[in-house]
Amino acid sequence: MSGINLEHISQHFGEQIALDDVSLTVKEGEFFSLLGPSGCGKSTLLNIIGGFLEPTKGVVYIGDQDVTTLPPYQRKTGMVFQSYALFPHLTVFDNVAYGLKVQKKKKAEIKQKVMESLSLVQLESFAKRMPHQLSGGQQQRVAIARALAIQPAVLLLDEPLSNLDAKLRKNMQTELRNIQRNVGITTILVTHDQEEALSLSDRIGILGEGKIQQIGTPLEVYRQPNNRFVAEFIGQVNLFEAEYDEVTSTYTVPHFTQSNGKQVQLKAAAFKEKSEKHLLMLRPERIKLSSGGEEVQPNHVTGMLADVSYIGHSLRLVVGLDQGEIIVHASDAAFPELPQVGETVHIHWQPEDIVFLDSKVHA
Repeated sequence: MSGINLEHISQHFGEQIALDDVSLTVKEGEFFSLLGPSGCGKSTLLNIIGGFLEPTKGVVYIGDQDVTTLPPYQRKTGMVFQSYALFPHLTVFDNVAYGLKVQKKKKAEIKQKVMESLSLVQLESFAKRMPHQLSGGQQQRVAIARALAIQPAVLLLDEPLSNLDAKLRKNMQTELRNIQRNVGITTILVTHDQEEALSLSDRIGILGEGKIQQIGTPLEVYRQPNNRFVAEFIGQVNLFEAEYDEVTSTYTVPHFTQSNGKQVQLKAAAFKEKSEKHLLMLRPERIKLSSGGEEVQPNHVTGMLADVSYIGHSLRLVVGLDQGEIIVHASDAAFPELPQVGETVHIHWQPEDIVFLDSKVHA
């Protein structure tokens, strides 16, 4: 196993800047995810780590070794691609053995390592099958076994589960995390799926506009995002541009007005300078429904349901105000019957649920 250290990586394609001065460290044995929208540079960064692309600027270390100019086969990395990239004319055994044969390992050693790798992904009995005889999930596990067979120091995963259906994808996420824990290998996963990154990772790096916007644990990036970009990309969010009101000791939202004509006032547990304008965040699942008796207090808002979406375990409610709207995620158990569009609702939340954000994407 080895850690990974990237120092000031930039990648230019002509005048296009795909990566702009990216530095990060992945710890030995860590499951690290690179998360971001399409075109943000995450696959480019993975290819630089794997040696398939040389950076315009910067240095790549795997362990203590500078591998920036080394070809992929000299980097001790295993790569799993989105398309699986299995050889259709080779059996499962021979697909997994391919890298070991390239390394000119002895026949007995190849057999041992292939079967050990297939055992890790629970496919020992499939060794003689052809790729077309396997399901999508089984093909993906063969691709993982092939990457692990060469005993790499680092495992690189480029959107490996994106071609699977929803149920199989969930199952493979669990299997992938179990495999990584059993082997203890340093792993970098590239994905645009927020839930996948949150559920699998020790830490997550959020990429946006060619830069690292935030690095942290799943809990940190979800509950305490650095800025608007991270807050909006990870899950759903209510954002308020607010000003401090010295009279009420609350943050007023000028463009959010309730049906009684009052502006929405936010009571926060934290405090920022009075003279500044602020960007505040409130996650929809932090909002509770109330009877309405406390509506005169801060963080209690009355509105009308503008939209109701039932998603099984919860409901997504859009509470419309005279100006503005607030998204609420409520438990299915809270409603014996589905609420209807046009109903009046009362909502509230705790001051601790208000989070202050930087107003700009990190540049």
